[in-house]
Amino acid sequence: MKVVVYSKQNCCLCDEAKAILRELQVEWEEVDIYKDEQLLEQYHLIIPVIEVDGEMIAYGRIHKDVIRKRLQQK
Repeated sequence: MKVVVYSKQNCCLCDEAKAILRELQVEWEEVDIYKDEQLLEQYHLIIPVIEVDGEMIAYGRIHKDVIRKRLQQK
């Protein structure tokens, strides 16, 4: 299972999302949307975005229960 977090620096919602993933003991790859113009255009209003195996499972304010449930389905 590949988990990707699309985020940016100095983003409190992004920090919260990463804290939730750490708490759930999930390994993830972090992608800074400001390093890719296409990602910036796609995600700038909805970060953080959590993607699992290419499917967006959550964005914006992340809720631990939602993430846990979605990860168990994968």
